[in-house]
Amino acid sequence: MDFNLTGKVAIVTGGASGIGAAISETLAAEGAYVVVNYRGREKQAIDLCNRFADQYHTKALPVYGDISKAVDIENIISETIKAFGKIDILVNNAGVWPTSFVLDMSDEEWESTVKTNLTGTFLFCKRFIHHLVDRHSGGKIVNMVSQAAFRGSTTGHAHYAAAKGGVVAFTISLAREVAKLGINVNAVAPGMARTPMNEKELGEREDEYLARIPLGRIADPMEVAYAVAFLVSDKANYITGATLDVTGGMLMR
Repeated sequence: MDFNLTGKVAIVTGGASGIGAAISETLAAEGAYVVVNYRGREKQAIDLCNRFADQYHTKALPVYGDISKAVDIENIISETIKAFGKIDILVNNAGVWPTSFVLDMSDEEWESTVKTNLTGTFLFCKRFIHHLVDRHSGGKIVNMVSQAAFRGSTTGHAHYAAAKGGVVAFTISLAREVAKLGINVNAVAPGMARTPMNEKELGEREDEYLARIPLGRIADPMEVAYAVAFLVSDKANYITGATLDVTGGMLMR
């Protein structure tokens, strides 16, 4: 299926590793120009962009930025416009997943987790939408959430689950606000995928996670990326305010 992404400009936050790297690659393979945002994986981001150019004959740009900081987000947007002249797609993928049970969790860890995973999504969406309004253009936003947004956490990630639950509600609210502007806002809720972020957790309790997944296996990040590519394509023009579950059956809502 042709998703008609050739020449579209996409920003993928946290786009240098894990699910973010898979999303970046899938969009590049579909012909989009991809801005791979990174915070601590500069070499990975550069290597990815070089490979995309060679393998898919498209343009890709690595751009540093901490998405919990408005000034960094504004710089990412500025660098993207400078390179490509516009932005059509935003994938809010960057996030943190620290482990602490509530009784042991520091106030600072709660605040930093919510700031990155929830507030950062708000900050980026707001500025991206201003860009679309200035261009008199529609656009696509996909916010990455989690099955934990609906089921909560039993493994010491209450702050992560709370932030992602907030992103689900924010996605719906924003979709209602900007639908009249031709802007689609959706979310994708992955289950457990094999990424550097959860390598330690899977190493310690993979059987426990597998027992909760009806399909009986951990996802490959590309399986999540395909769902994102669909939602940012013109094939999903009539979908907004939705959360697409890619959980191997953990939610079945």
